Amino acid sequence: MADWGPVLVAVVLFVLLSPGLLFQLPGRNRFIEFGNFQTSGVSILIHTAIFFGLVAIFLIAIGIHVSAG
Repeated sequence: MADWGPVLVAVVLFVLLSPGLLFQLPGRNRFIEFGNFQTSGVSILIHTAIFFGLVAIFLIAIGIHVSAG
């Protein structure tokens, strides 16, 4: 049986944490901007760190597992 938990968590977080899609931290004009569809290098680094932290929490600390089959 395959464990789909890590795949689902990574895909959902990747979509939600794409800089500029839902929010951008830091924004171009303000600290946080919502739905501006623009990004910067600093924003990419911050969103990458947030993604890594949340994936580590969900997969290692909590241990989410979704079995198929």
